[in-house]
Amino acid sequence: MSEKITSEAVSRRRVLSVLAAAVGLAVPTTVLTVPDAEAQTIGMQRRHERRVGRHDRRQDRRAGRYERRQDRRTGVTVQ
Repeated sequence: MSEKITSEAVSRRRVLSVLAAAVGLAVPTTVLTVPDAEAQTIGMQRRHERRVGRHDRRQDRRAGRYERRQDRRTGVTVQ
C-alpha cells in the first residue's frame, strides 16, 4: 500500500509530435511531395495571365526600341 501511483500528464505538444511522426511514417513520400503545379485558384490564374501579358508587351516595346535605334544608327529611313 505504500506504492505511489503517479500518472504522467501528457502535453499537447508531445501528443502532436507523436501523431505527426505516426502520420509521417504512414503516408508515402509521393503523397507528401507537391508536383510543379500551375496556379490553383481563378484569381491566381488571372494574375499569372496579367503578368505574362505585361512581360510580352514589355519585350515587344524593347524590341521595337532596339529596332528603331538600329535604323537611326544605320541611316535607314522607314516611311
